[in-house]
This record gives sequence, C-alpha cells and structure tokens, in this order.
Amino acid sequence: MRPRRLLEWLSLALAALAVAAVGVWLLSAPRPAFTEADAPALVIAGDPERGRLIFAAGNCASCHASTGQQDRLRLGGGMALASPFGTFRVPNISPDPIDGIGRWRTIDLANALMSGVSPDGSHFYPALPYTSYAHMQVDDVRDLMAYIRSLPPVSGQAPPHEISFPFNIRRFVGLWKLFYLNQERLQPDASRSTAWNRGRYLAEALGHCAECHSSRNLFGAIRPETRFAGGQDPEGTGFVPNITPGRIGSWSSAEIAEVLTSGHTPTRDNVGSTMVDVVTNTAMLPQPDRDALAVYIKSLPARPTPRP
Repeated sequence: MRPRRLLEWLSLALAALAVAAVGVWLLSAPRPAFTEADAPALVIAGDPERGRLIFAAGNCASCHASTGQQDRLRLGGGMALASPFGTFRVPNISPDPIDGIGRWRTIDLANALMSGVSPDGSHFYPALPYTSYAHMQVDDVRDLMAYIRSLPPVSGQAPPHEISFPFNIRRFVGLWKLFYLNQERLQPDASRSTAWNRGRYLAEALGHCAECHSSRNLFGAIRPETRFAGGQDPEGTGFVPNITPGRIGSWSSAEIAEVLTSGHTPTRDNVGSTMVDVVTNTAMLPQPDRDALAVYIKSLPARPTPRP
C-alpha cells in the first residue's frame, strides 16, 4: 500500500474512533431524573414519621448502618459488598454535613435514588439498587429525607471502592443504564385490588425484593426469567431462595405475612442470613403493608429455581 493511501486510511480510522468516542461519551452521560427546574417543587417539607416507614421499607439501615456497632440509626456506612466486579463500600448517608449527606437537598436524594446520579453529576454504581428505587413516588423521597435529617450525624467516611479496571470507570455505568435502568413509574392496575397494588409498590420499588431474590447476567443485571426465583446471591457466597409460587406456592398469604413479621416459616424454620435483617425492617411496617406484600408475592408467576 502506498504511503499516501496508508495515511488516508489511518486518518479515516482515527476519525471514526473519534466519532465513536464522542458517541460513547454522549450516550453515557448522567441523566438525572430531576433538573434544577424541578428543585422548588421538591423543597416542600416531608413528614419524618412517614419517612421512618419508608426508611424501614427500603431496608436503608441494613446497608448504611455504621459497621461494628448496634445502633441501626447511625448511618456511617462502611459495609463491604463483594461482587464479581470488585468490592463496593457503602457510604455514609447520615446528616453529617462533611462526611454524610447533610448538605444534600431533597432533589439530590431523589436523583440518587431514582436515577443513580450524584449531586456532582457522576454515576452511582448499581450496588445502590436504584433500578428499583427508580419507581418510587416523589412524596416518599421527601418523607425519607425528612426522616434522615432527624437522625444523628456520624463523622467519618467509608473506605473507597475496590473496583477493577475497566469497571472503575464510572462513565461506563451510563452505558449499562441504557440497557438496564427503567425509570417508568409504577401505575396502579385497576384490575387488581388496593392491597395488590400496594404490595407491588413495596416489593418492586421500596423493598427492592428482586434485587436479591433473582440471578444476574454477565453484566450484573437481573435475568428477567429468574425474577424472584432466587439463585446465587450477589456476593457469590450462598443462594437466595425462590419466593415465587414455584417454591412457596403452598404458603398462604397469612403465612407469608407472618414470615415478614417474625421470621418464622410455615415449615417451622426461621429465616437466615441477610433475611433476618430484612425481617427486622418489615416487622416495623403496619400489618396492612405486610399483608399487601404477601398478596403480591402470592400473585407472582411460578418460576423454577435457577441451577447453581
């Protein structure tokens, strides 16, 4: 090939790479659910008492409570979450203005939970289950923020994530979101009962039950055919049970609600592992909410448990 022709081909290749790089950069840009134009509507004060129930339903303390102590309301973070991509460290979300989220506005919390975007405009990793929280109601975010602001500030930051290349490049999370982040709000299904609709919201949005009770693909996203059917846990250290009728179809709604209250199963066993902490949270909910969760779980399509 003549030098001039070679130079032309190299120029074209470099131009194509530049165009591709710009395209990836644009496609991977953080897209917050709310813009500054929405901020005034989110300034409305929430109800901290109602936020306490949102906090429990969302299992916030299970991850964000400071490690090495027993107070579930000291939200200094630090928990290590192992994954195939590295180890994520849960951040401090106490109202501390330096190390926590004390300077965050409600719009900042809404964007974090509902679109996985931080106040500085970068992507959060989906170790924060915003693929579920994206379906939250804005009023619940207001109330949750009001409750968090009532909790004690905790100083100290969690250690940094230990993520291997190329997963440590947060911009790539934007490409992941294009495929796996659905930000559509849950709309009431008029053909279903009030309890079923409430249970769906609690399970699919606040409680993010499928985040644990499902298996995941190569990219760490839930495999739809295994949703709620259990599988290997996200840390790869055990297996999460199938909670569809394919596994617990013989359990009544009342029995499922009892599991969410006391941890006692109909088989005269007790829940174990991280579900113990989940039950600590669901036990704080009003009985109608636990009943609604049971109604929704009973309605799930029966699926076989994925093989290890």
